[in-house]
Amino acid sequence: MPDHILVCPVCPHACRLGPGEQGLCRARANRGGNIVPLAQNLPCAIQIDPVEKKPLFHFFPGSPILSLGMAGCNLRCRNCQNASISQRSPEEVPGTPLTPEDVAALMEKHGLSLVAYTYTEPLVAFEYVLDCARKVREAGGRNVLVTAAYARKETLRSLLPFIDAANVDLKAMSDAFYQSNCGASLSFVLDALRLFAAAGVCLEITNLIIPGLNDKEEELRLLARFVRDELGEEVPLHFSRFFPSHKLRSLPPTPETTLIHARDIAFEEGLRHVYLGNTAQPETTSCAACGQPLLTRRGYLVTDNKLAPGGRCPACGAFLYGRF
Repeated sequence: MPDHILVCPVCPHACRLGPGEQGLCRARANRGGNIVPLAQNLPCAIQIDPVEKKPLFHFFPGSPILSLGMAGCNLRCRNCQNASISQRSPEEVPGTPLTPEDVAALMEKHGLSLVAYTYTEPLVAFEYVLDCARKVREAGGRNVLVTAAYARKETLRSLLPFIDAANVDLKAMSDAFYQSNCGASLSFVLDALRLFAAAGVCLEITNLIIPGLNDKEEELRLLARFVRDELGEEVPLHFSRFFPSHKLRSLPPTPETTLIHARDIAFEEGLRHVYLGNTAQPETTSCAACGQPLLTRRGYLVTDNKLAPGGRCPACGAFLYGRF
């Protein structure tokens, strides 16, 4: 564009950046006539987590996963629990130099086979995530994306061939909620979810229920119907409990009765695997065909695993949705 202005192509914001300017995500900038990711080779968080923490309940349950987070996010969620890194630039947050080759080597060093791009919004560090995902795949590992999925289709089409599983944060079935609470638009997220499903990614959905903002029964039914009709009735849905944080500290925590009611609604609408997050309740995965309990969890710990090889139910032989 005129005056050396560049348009960032990664997400729907399409930020127009003059020389030296950062995008809305704070993680991408116009430097030297190019749009560059400021977190390239510089994650600010490196941990080994249980895969259940992502949360992924149907992807190699009980496995440890190397987890990387980069500063910045293209949303402005008022409830963000990681605002200290998501709402800051990589230049403001201490990072650890780590090339994509280093990521694959670190995975192998700790005897792991899974790597997650998580904690903030990994898609604003798209180039780094893509480079890492390629190296992890070359080393025989699998890649997990934990994302709000606010990205252009072209971005996702480039990345999804290297992604094995994803947990997508579907914040509400209301564009008004996305506009007022996140600074984004719902339609792009729904389109992204359709792409994930079409690409064959092992998909799970999380919905954080915030009292008074996205907890209406009609909206919860719309969400469950979208998952059922557009993604598949066996795609797991996690309803997560809100706790006061960031700019919503005046709201109360989500009552557990609200979460239980949401789960009942999702089951009524035909979903087969519905879970509650941020609660002390144990969570059980049952066979969608015969109802046999297959996996029992308490917190992030798998306490009982009755799956037969290949993810089959030992009672009826049906395959459980996911990767095992």
